[in-house]
Amino acid sequence: MSISEDVCLPEPAVASDFHRPGASHDERVRVTVISPRRGWFDWRLKELWRYRDLVWLFVWRDFVSVYKQTILGPAWHVIQPLMATLVFTFVFGRMAGLSTNGVPPFLFYMAGYVPWMYFATCLDNTSKTFINNSGLLGKVYFHRLVIPASAAISGVITFVIQLGVLLVAIPIFIMNGAVLQPTRWILVTPLLLFMLAGYALGAGILVCALTTKYRDLKHLVTFGLQLMMYVTPVIYSVSAVPRAYRWIATTNPLTPIIEGFRLAFVGAGAVQPSDLVWSFSLMVALLALGLTLFTRVERTFMDTV
Repeated sequence: MSISEDVCLPEPAVASDFHRPGASHDERVRVTVISPRRGWFDWRLKELWRYRDLVWLFVWRDFVSVYKQTILGPAWHVIQPLMATLVFTFVFGRMAGLSTNGVPPFLFYMAGYVPWMYFATCLDNTSKTFINNSGLLGKVYFHRLVIPASAAISGVITFVIQLGVLLVAIPIFIMNGAVLQPTRWILVTPLLLFMLAGYALGAGILVCALTTKYRDLKHLVTFGLQLMMYVTPVIYSVSAVPRAYRWIATTNPLTPIIEGFRLAFVGAGAVQPSDLVWSFSLMVALLALGLTLFTRVERTFMDTV
């Protein structure tokens, strides 16, 4: 939708509510015209920037409402990665005996789980934009990308909190004799996070646009994320994969991102700059495809949701 403000129209062309007794025939009134966009690539990113205050309002809503009316409240942002990492440490570290390249299993699994959870949560929330907010979107106009953008930003807040837990755990393990070698890849962390957000937004809004017609796709997202975690090096390193199946991990565009996080903070992992370039290019293509389809569907989604 496009909004043109302060368009001058002759008074007879305006609704009767705007007619004022005694007004001359030539008098013009100011109205706001809302009309649908037609272009496939009309993403209206400048309009999204004008709604930045609304984005931050949704960010606050998403962050606060997740654990509203719970006993521990925001503490779940810390408890969740700790509990998941402890389970991974026991199941895959102790029982399955998977190699962690000499890194303490707890740190190894947390370094992979924290960025993965950001991606999974952002994709899941974004894919439900139209369905979960149909009541709001049917009553008032604003740029529909406001909600997916706010989901990605609110996820960053959770990511920073959980990354802080990892940063606190690292010196504790070092003081207890663990040998860790964080690398200069820490400087690339913002780029890695941006790529995760791009993949989550691109895939999320693509599924969101398709679920307006095919509702069962939302179940596919939940199942797909569970399956995808096991083909992404979250609980293992690429070097631990048998050579016959290593191509599956190396062709996964999320692999260099997760490996990059792990290499940055605990010094375990192998990432080539060329892998990141390929992954970044694919992320841009996916995001462009998602934006194009999302923009096309948003004009008529209320007829199908």
